[in-house]
Amino acid sequence: MKKLICSVMVIALVAISLVGCGSSNNSSSDSSNGNKVTGDITVVSREDGSGTRGAFTELLGIVDDKENDATTESAEITNSTSVMMTTVQGNDNAIGYVSLGSLSDSVKEVTVDGIEGTAENVKSGKYKISRPFNLCYYDGKLSKLAEDLINFIMSDEGQKTVDKEGYISVESGKSYKASGLKGKITVAGSTSVAPLMNVIADEYKKLNPGVTIEIQESGSTAGIQSATEKAVDIGMSSRELKDDEAKTLATKKIAMDGIAVIVNKNNSIDNLTSDQIKSIYLGETTSWDHIK
Repeated sequence: MKKLICSVMVIALVAISLVGCGSSNNSSSDSSNGNKVTGDITVVSREDGSGTRGAFTELLGIVDDKENDATTESAEITNSTSVMMTTVQGNDNAIGYVSLGSLSDSVKEVTVDGIEGTAENVKSGKYKISRPFNLCYYDGKLSKLAEDLINFIMSDEGQKTVDKEGYISVESGKSYKASGLKGKITVAGSTSVAPLMNVIADEYKKLNPGVTIEIQESGSTAGIQSATEKAVDIGMSSRELKDDEAKTLATKKIAMDGIAVIVNKNNSIDNLTSDQIKSIYLGETTSWDHIK
């Protein structure tokens, strides 16, 4: 009986020691030191063609001497806002960026240069990492139904929805009167703009129940391309259109949005400077140990 008890105790001690030594991958989160994360930084980026990535790299100067995107090749690539947040949530050492309006409490937002990313700070210009939410459509070919949807978005009611959802309204238009139109509108593009467009679409359909609105999340560049090819009625972009794109498409800015810099909730970092973020995404700073 004594031998059995001793065997059980030995097994238990071995199990405890294995748990204590497990899951080490050049990183650690020391809860006794304010959850200070150490070790390699996992850089998480959006895919090529993402409007959020384009604005982020341009605004922070993450470019080469020819002004091309210079995001480190070691970055983990995600193809949507939701995947970005899930990736950072699951990795103590990760850093990423998302639309401020889509930010959830599953990750931690850091201040940038000591400024919090809020609607007020974006509107005042204090928070520098911001960009427009644009709708684009084939110039001169907008249907009456699609035009009516845009009129709603730019109305008092539409812009109040923009503010209510945590984005920044761009203008105060006239009050909207239901048109009574019927039909289908197809909208495609930015995964950052899509959450706002889904809410706007629901509000619009309450006033115009005969309308169906299909929203496809495909990324800014894909949405612009679809609008250019007339495959959709309206494209969504979270960046300004390039010169060659603007030759064909008309645009309407429907809101402004900040880009939040995010880390895992176990990370004790509360603030990063613009230069630190730039250095991380260029691949020059590779360890949290080098962040003061």
